[in-house]
Amino acid sequence: MDGPMAYPRFIEGIGALVMGSSSYRWLLAHQDGWEYSQPAWVFSHQELSAPEGADIRFARGDVAEVAPQILAAAGQKDVWVMGGGDLAGQFADAGLLDEVWVQFAPVTLGAGRPLLPRDLQLELVDVARNRDFVCTRFRVVQTR
Repeated sequence: MDGPMAYPRFIEGIGALVMGSSSYRWLLAHQDGWEYSQPAWVFSHQELSAPEGADIRFARGDVAEVAPQILAAAGQKDVWVMGGGDLAGQFADAGLLDEVWVQFAPVTLGAGRPLLPRDLQLELVDVARNRDFVCTRFRVVQTR
C-alpha cells in the first residue's frame, strides 16, 4: 500500500520487531514464510519455535530487562512493538514507548479489547487518509 503513512516507508525505518505470542502465531498463519529481515523478539510464556532462517528470539518477563538487547539490535532505527496493546502498555510503563501509530480499517466489530490498556497522555502528530484507512500517529507525552 502506497500513500501517506504507508507500510513500505514505515518498515524501512524499523531495526527490530517486538510482539506477543498471539501476534506471532497470527503472522505465521497468514504469511507465506517469515517476511521480516529484522531481528524479532516474541514475548511469551509458551514454548514456541521459529521458522527456519528467521532471526526470532523468545523472551519472558520484564520488558525493561530485555529492552537493551532490542535497542542495540535496532541500532539507529526504530523498534516496532506490533499488535498486543498490553505488551505496548508494558513498554509504556517502562518509559520505552515514544509513539503510537494506529491505522483504522473499515471493519465493524461487535466486541473487542482496548487498543492500549493504559492511561497515557497522547498528542496527535499526524493524521492521513490512505485509501480506506485512517492513519494516525501519536506522540506519547507521558504515562499518567
